[in-house]
Amino acid sequence: MIPQDPMILYSFMNMKLRDEYGSLEALAEGLDISSSELEEICDKLKKAGFEYNREQNKFA
Repeated sequence: MIPQDPMILYSFMNMKLRDEYGSLEALAEGLDISSSELEEICDKLKKAGFEYNREQNKFA
């Protein structure tokens, strides 16, 4: 289950990216997240001030 709180979601996503997945796309595939769900997650994190950095493979 994907956390709903933006700060917990931020931590969850970065932990998964750091420990298990080499890209945001691999994370989505591994967690069975659709492209529309991934877009919602990214939008939620962007509203909280975090954007995905592909080079660093994390939200910052």
